[in-house]
Formats: sequence, C-alpha cells, structure tokens
Amino acid sequence: MPRWIRNNALSITMLGAFFVFLSLQSVFGWQTHNEELAEYGAQPISWLAYLGTGHFAESVFENWESEFLQMGGYVLLTAYLVQRGSAESKPEGQTDRPEDDERRAGPDSPWPARVGGLPLKVYRNSLSLALLLIFAGSFVGHLLGGVAQYNEEQALQSGAAPISAWQFLGTSDFWFQSMQNWQSEFLAVGALILLSIVLRQHGSPESKPVTVEHAQTGA
Repeated sequence: MPRWIRNNALSITMLGAFFVFLSLQSVFGWQTHNEELAEYGAQPISWLAYLGTGHFAESVFENWESEFLQMGGYVLLTAYLVQRGSAESKPEGQTDRPEDDERRAGPDSPWPARVGGLPLKVYRNSLSLALLLIFAGSFVGHLLGGVAQYNEEQALQSGAAPISAWQFLGTSDFWFQSMQNWQSEFLAVGALILLSIVLRQHGSPESKPVTVEHAQTGA
C-alpha cells in the first residue's frame, strides 16, 4: 500500500463512504420524489434537476445540521466537563491553562501557537468554532431547502401561495425535522460516553485499554 494512502486511510475511507452514500441518497431520493410528483399528476424530473430541488437539499442539510451540532457541542463541552471512568472524557483534575500553550510552543508548532496573542486565542478554539460554523451553514441550508420543499408540496396539494424562509422557520414542521435528528445525535454520544466506562474495543483510540480498571478516566 502506498505510504500516502496508508497514512490517510481513515479519512479516505470515511470520505469515500460519504460520497458513496450521498450518491445513493440522491438516486433513491430522486426516485422517491418522482413517485410523489406522479401522485399529483406532475411530470417527473431528471436526476440532475433533482439535485437542485428543496427535497434533496432539505434531506442532506437536515442531517448535516444535527451531526455538526453534536460534534461541535461535544468538542466544546469536553473541554469543560468530565465523566468519571469514560474514555471520552479528559482525566479528572486536568487543567488547561492558556499560558501553558505559549510556554510549550516550539519551532514545529502551528503558526498561531508560535506567535501567540489573538491568533493563538482563536486557534485554541478553532476546532469547535469550525464545527459550529458548519452547523450554522447546514442549518441555513436545511431552512432554505425545507421551505422550497414545503412550498412545492403546498402548491401540488392545494395550490397555496408560497411562504418565506422566515415564516417556515416558525412552523412546527421545521422544528420537528430538526429535533428528531438532534435528540438522536446527543443520545448516541451520551451512550458512547457511558458505555466506554465498562466496555472496550481493542485497538480503538475511542476505548480505554482492555486491562485497565473501569474508574480510569480518559483513553
């Protein structure tokens, strides 16, 4: 196996799976959407046209929104909160002082860590900021895709006038879509946090070593 592939195998595999499943989602979503159009006597659309519909955008961004909210919130919360015995928690009593970052910075450290000041302050929180910004973008994508799909459904069903994105934001439909995903994401993370106290997966950085006591906190 070439070294570059071996060194990046995890991200290549995850992103490869993402593109495969996203492509399959678009195909099955296209077929489902055309079936729905046929029920109302409307003409089917092409696959490329489907990619620009609210039906596709809503289904994609609705899930991205919940995933990145969960990941961004998790990264941020684990900086301040601990769970005794969990591999997903930093050890109890561990302190992370800002001045320690400047003291430990060396010539091979990232540029913000070497220069200090404002760049370092931003960089110290850059992971959670990036994840939460992607969440915000996905939230807007879900909203815009959702209102486009909602207006299309209303037009097909009753010929009702379209509503604005701001009006759709106030509907129970939009928040039902969001909450059904948000709750499942936080349940999954909570389950991982608690199960990692007593269960193990040999070789995984998300698990404590097989032989350590349950009370050990952190991987």
